[in-house]
Amino acid sequence: MPPPPASSASPAVGRALDILLFLAGRTGPVRAGVLARELGMPRSSAYHILAVLAERGFVTYLPGERAYGLGVAAFEIGSAYVRHEPLERLAQPVVRRLAGRLGQTVHLGVVYGAETVYLLKERPPRASAAGTALVTDIGVRLPAHLTASGRAILAHLPEAQVRALYPRPGDLITRTGRGPRSLAELLDLLAADRARGWSEETELVSEGLRSLGTAVFDHHGHPVAALSTTWRRHYAPHDPERVREELGRAAARLTSAVSGRAPGAG
Repeated sequence: MPPPPASSASPAVGRALDILLFLAGRTGPVRAGVLARELGMPRSSAYHILAVLAERGFVTYLPGERAYGLGVAAFEIGSAYVRHEPLERLAQPVVRRLAGRLGQTVHLGVVYGAETVYLLKERPPRASAAGTALVTDIGVRLPAHLTASGRAILAHLPEAQVRALYPRPGDLITRTGRGPRSLAELLDLLAADRARGWSEETELVSEGLRSLGTAVFDHHGHPVAALSTTWRRHYAPHDPERVREELGRAAARLTSAVSGRAPGAG
């Protein structure tokens, strides 16, 4: 069957996709004039398309820099590609092995909007004192800024995307009365998480529980998922340093399995 005839909207669609791909390849926000020049399109067309993309959440305008960066909707589409069955299938043996080595529950989670969504949950083969009832079952959604896996992903997102996820102070809800109460506080936590390469939460989701999370990256070095493990705060079957090392190695294996690379890797 021959392809349908091109419509008058096709050039605009192509330019919109060119803009998104261009922004995806840049490490920081880009001014509209620079974008138009680099892509060889009229400035008026660039501004019009950027306005539509911003309205739909695919780009974010940063007034302080008078520039544009990718928005939350673009991140969600990129994450959705890896979130589907291939990611879960590749992650299953990694998650199972990690749960066995640690004797603790392990999760695979992704961020959708401002929520962590759990795709896999693996309990250790044998029950232990570390085992406990968790709210983090498959399909459960929790505030991303409270979970170790959610923060592990947020820590590697551009600041503009994090700001877009939490535009109002009331968006930073709590479950146990603990956790960041302002965007500035959250950004400080994410900067610390990014610098050390892992995230941690203690009793932010459930009383008495502690979790560690490490991000998994795609071929652009963008976070697409995170592995996390949870145990009772006052029961430590392993030294926390060993847990971090095991978690980091598992996240690196899954990053490799999805043909990804960590930020800064060659």
